[in-house]
Amino acid sequence: MTDFTSLYKKYAADVYRFALYLSNERGDAEDITSETFVRAWTSPGPIVMATVKGYLFTIARNLFLQGLRRKSRQAALDEDLRDPQPGPYRQAEQRQKLASVMAELQTIPEASRSALLMSAVDGMAYEEIAQVMGISLAAVKVKIHRARLALAGLRGA
Repeated sequence: MTDFTSLYKKYAADVYRFALYLSNERGDAEDITSETFVRAWTSPGPIVMATVKGYLFTIARNLFLQGLRRKSRQAALDEDLRDPQPGPYRQAEQRQKLASVMAELQTIPEASRSALLMSAVDGMAYEEIAQVMGISLAAVKVKIHRARLALAGLRGA
């Protein structure tokens, strides 16, 4: 049985360098090096010390080639496949903004708030709002204008 610690100390730098030359990526070279020694450690047969460096390089090269095959089977995701929904942080931010706007709306007088909501949310024409509320067209315009000013003032504060 080979003393694994001395084997590692003697050949780890060589195997790493070889893996780095193959992959040109530090992380990949580190992974290949560690996996090479794991495979050498768990090999069923004895390691012949006369050919140990070649044996380790063969393992490293095979691991590199396996990685290439694995990468060739992977395809980049198309941007159209991304989830169009906002992420959890964006959703939380939107909920917080909505709660803030809802709280600000509650500070505006009810008539102005109703007129603004009918216009902005429901898309109703000013004439329709005037009919629903039983007030003049000019009064609807004034209420919506005042509601917008109040919201802008609250946002600025």
